Amino acid sequence: MEAGGLPAESADEQARGGLWAALAGLTTRGRSFLAAGVAAAICAFVLGQEDLLRVGLLLAVLPLVCTVVLYRTRYRVAGSRRLAPGRVPAGSEARVHLRLDNVSRLPTGLLMLQDRVPYVLGPRPRFVLDRVEAGGKREVSYRVRSDLRGRYPLGPLQLRLTDPFGMCELTRAFSAYDTLTVIPRTEPLPPVRLSGEAAGYGDGRHRSLALAGEDDVIPRGYRHGDDLRRVHWRSTARYGELMVRREEQPQRARCTVLLDTRDIAYAGAGPDSAFEWAVSGAASALTHMLERGFSVRLLTDTGSSVPGDGAGGFAGSTQDSSDSAGLMMDTLAVVDHSDGGGLSRAYDVLRGGNEGLLIGFFGDLDEEQAAVAAKMRRRSGAAVAFVLDSGLWTHGSPERGPVEERLRLLREAGWTALQVSPGASLPELWRQAGRERGVTGAASGGAVGTAGGWS
Repeated sequence: MEAGGLPAESADEQARGGLWAALAGLTTRGRSFLAAGVAAAICAFVLGQEDLLRVGLLLAVLPLVCTVVLYRTRYRVAGSRRLAPGRVPAGSEARVHLRLDNVSRLPTGLLMLQDRVPYVLGPRPRFVLDRVEAGGKREVSYRVRSDLRGRYPLGPLQLRLTDPFGMCELTRAFSAYDTLTVIPRTEPLPPVRLSGEAAGYGDGRHRSLALAGEDDVIPRGYRHGDDLRRVHWRSTARYGELMVRREEQPQRARCTVLLDTRDIAYAGAGPDSAFEWAVSGAASALTHMLERGFSVRLLTDTGSSVPGDGAGGFAGSTQDSSDSAGLMMDTLAVVDHSDGGGLSRAYDVLRGGNEGLLIGFFGDLDEEQAAVAAKMRRRSGAAVAFVLDSGLWTHGSPERGPVEERLRLLREAGWTALQVSPGASLPELWRQAGRERGVTGAASGGAVGTAGGWS
């Protein structure tokens, strides 16, 4: 948060109307004194009472003098704000630390410090600081909490100055603010291994051979610590510097978490709605898969992919997994319903290559969209779908025929499709999906695509 002098107006602004603006800061006490003084002066003039006139002048001048003195006060303070943490799950608390430094040579008077926060985070915090000595500092903190995910601005920080008699109050504000990101709730998921796994991050991971023969080597420059036995002398002679052979590199298994955000696919709103369950489920799934060593990306029905860099939009290496997880969580914190009516754009992204494991969170699927979702399975090793029926979530009674038909269509295409009931536990559904995939893999002899492991 930036620092600055108080008050912050320029000299021209002060000359044009700053003092009149300060008069608007008179408190109820100050206005009462001013009104009583004017009334006493009028009565003294009518009645010819000089003593009453002196009293009236004293009452009227006192709040004006306090206003001028407070207006002319030049405090220089620096304010800062620190969030701990800056990214918090919905329903959890974050602490905001405020620090005020007096960088002037004069002590301050009575100060009221307040921070502006959205109403969903709680009441506006206010703190009274009696006196801050020259070069001194004060630190205060408060807590915020939201059950709704989103990005919420905090600030600007405001200082309210008052005179010793309480006649006038002036408010000065810094211009900087911070942002608190409330991400969806996540649940720890149990380790589950699907049958037919061929490319998990561990025993079944792929390895990419860097060379097919001595004439097909792809060397790289020598780095400190490289084994000299890997020096490729032919390339060294060609390039004039030490070159080493690339060794086979492990490829991280891929996982795409697909979130259906279509507005027509969900009914209801609020923390307990079907859409919020799907968002929370997607956040839990991608967090779990990242922890298991998968290269994960988030895909929505609009075709947008996060993180969006690297090969096919997946995180490129283990080192950037933390940044990718934060980016995907930030995206889920603000994701909203899309206006699009179909899943075709997501299908276009998925059919571009081998996607490994596909985990989908779908709302209502009509016959056409269920067919599109079924085709997505062709480009993945294993596919798991969690389908939320709006009728069940809003009215408590699903449309039996259509829902069961959609689930059957997905299962025939190779999906492990599960219907999600209101209040359903994602860890239990996760275990159920693992059991069903195990039965399917055993029935098919364990051949479930090219890269179908998850754990």
